[in-house]
Amino acid sequence: MSKLFTTGLIADVMLIFMLVEAVCLLAYFFKTRRGLPPLAVFWMLLPGSCLVLAVRGALVGAEWGWVALAVSVSLLGHIGDFRQRLIGKRH
Repeated sequence: MSKLFTTGLIADVMLIFMLVEAVCLLAYFFKTRRGLPPLAVFWMLLPGSCLVLAVRGALVGAEWGWVALAVSVSLLGHIGDFRQRLIGKRH
């Protein structure tokens, strides 16, 4: 079990689950034209994906700059998601 964390494999597993989630959400949208549109799925999953990448970097001892970059992109993703949801509520 410790190898799952020391190698960063746990983050890879989490990213695979997030990818499956995205595929399911998009398939549902394209099949039914209900649910979240593709851009909303992107903005929803981007911040979490970047945080998982930051955790992976920290687990495997990546340079601090890569971890900081992933966290920063996550923040931008949160802002993008918030903006998209705010604009979506107005229309």
